[in-house]
Amino acid sequence: MSLSSEQWAFLKDVAALILWADARGYAITGGELQRTIEQQNIYVKSGASRTMNSMHLKKLAIDLAVFRDGVLLEGREAIAPLGKFWESLNTKNRWGGSWRGLVESGKSKFVDTPHFERYIP
Repeated sequence: MSLSSEQWAFLKDVAALILWADARGYAITGGELQRTIEQQNIYVKSGASRTMNSMHLKKLAIDLAVFRDGVLLEGREAIAPLGKFWESLNTKNRWGGSWRGLVESGKSKFVDTPHFERYIP
């Protein structure tokens, strides 16, 4: 699948996530989608990211702010329903609060709950 085809599929899944969340009383605002190599380097140096292979560099990741009743939701438990739905949409989709089970299994300690991505090597 070409990069533009992956980006299109990713954005359709983002749309599905937003509609799913809206139907359940969540409100979502968009954050960072595209990222430059320079910005990624800053995030890696600061510890905000752990890789120079971020899906943001390919426009295959987005950071979302999730609200309920006007309150910004933070932490894994509060956003987990959205993360589970996101990962159910496609086997390539990963939520930063779980990384497809790596956090729960103890294989990763890096948690990035606002992060939703489509991973392609």
